[in-house]
Amino acid sequence: MGDHVITLNAGSSSIKFALFDADGGEWPKMVATGQVEGIGVSPEFEVKRSVDKQKTKRSFSGDDAPKNHAEALEIIIGWLNESFPNVHIGAIGHRVVHGGPVYTEPVRIDPGVLAHLEAFSPLAPLHQPHNLAGIAAAGKAFPGIPQVACFDTAFHRTQPFVNDTFGIPLEFYEQGVRRYGFHGLSYEYITERLRKRDPQAVSRAVVLHLGNGASMCAIKDGQAVSSTMSFSPLDGLPMGTRCGQIDAAVLFYLIQQKGMSVEQVSDLLYKKSGLKGMSGISSDMRDLEASEKLPARQAIDYFVTRIRRELGALMAVTGGVESIVFTGGIGANSQLVRERVLDGFAWAGIVIDSGANARRGEEVISAIGSAVRVYVMQTDEEAMIARHTIAAARLSTSRFQKA
Repeated sequence: MGDHVITLNAGSSSIKFALFDADGGEWPKMVATGQVEGIGVSPEFEVKRSVDKQKTKRSFSGDDAPKNHAEALEIIIGWLNESFPNVHIGAIGHRVVHGGPVYTEPVRIDPGVLAHLEAFSPLAPLHQPHNLAGIAAAGKAFPGIPQVACFDTAFHRTQPFVNDTFGIPLEFYEQGVRRYGFHGLSYEYITERLRKRDPQAVSRAVVLHLGNGASMCAIKDGQAVSSTMSFSPLDGLPMGTRCGQIDAAVLFYLIQQKGMSVEQVSDLLYKKSGLKGMSGISSDMRDLEASEKLPARQAIDYFVTRIRRELGALMAVTGGVESIVFTGGIGANSQLVRERVLDGFAWAGIVIDSGANARRGEEVISAIGSAVRVYVMQTDEEAMIARHTIAAARLSTSRFQKA
């Protein structure tokens, strides 16, 4: 078989991976995808082959259980070698949450790049160290194989200064305290899809990436100009377990008046807030939509209201929109959220077709005559990483590859 690439997305207790054929044309063809979850706790391995949809699941205990990312990657590699013995891995692509102010596009990893990425860890302490652990584990497992870092922040580096800064002394901006934005790989994928479908649509667009992590991005002439996330993936919209936008004085109050430590406040805002914290039920929108309890309804109300508020703001940034795109686990699957978010936006030329919105698989849900086209699209961050990796490692003469 020809060159293949592996994409890795390392979290605190998981490694998600995908195997792609580097000869798959404009978009690389996924061969298999899976993950090891519960590393160090109750590990489980799950994988699916694309060709026959065959799924494999395995739980671990005792001495066989992977204790770290390196051991989890050994399980993945073992399965790949057994299932695809003739595959040649040409490169490995990593989702790296933070590229700081330095990286505006994917880059091959070398010692200098790695030093930069380690220096960015304080900017994303809950994500970056795990991304680096995945890079280290892959380096040991595939010595000499090119590794490529693909950044969630890179797509947003086109933001103008006014949408990139905070209202604090400029010296902090120069030190790296700025609005980085995240979910960039998803926004880049959607922008490419949208451009292919309708080049005019990317002249002024707002993309809503709504899932356990949620954000929105304003796009003008195919480039990001503003995002709801800022210095960290905590800001902006409420999410599954993250609070979203919050008055900084609330943090002072929790620390000074309630005696909470910085670690306790961090745990509260990242892991015990958002939909889960507000509802007291679940971080899963499906559970909340199925519940008749008042806190569940209130959590949905707050989620929708914040999205509507940000939508109006981002439309002001772009001077109106040609298109709106819903993506992510909630955005692509929740008929209720889409309907409620856009209800009453006829003043902005946005009218959805209720029937199309209710039909699963419909890509265009705006009504005939709506001045703004509304799309529902599945994002594919792994395909975006694979595409960048193929180009950066020069495995292909794809027209996407940069000179």
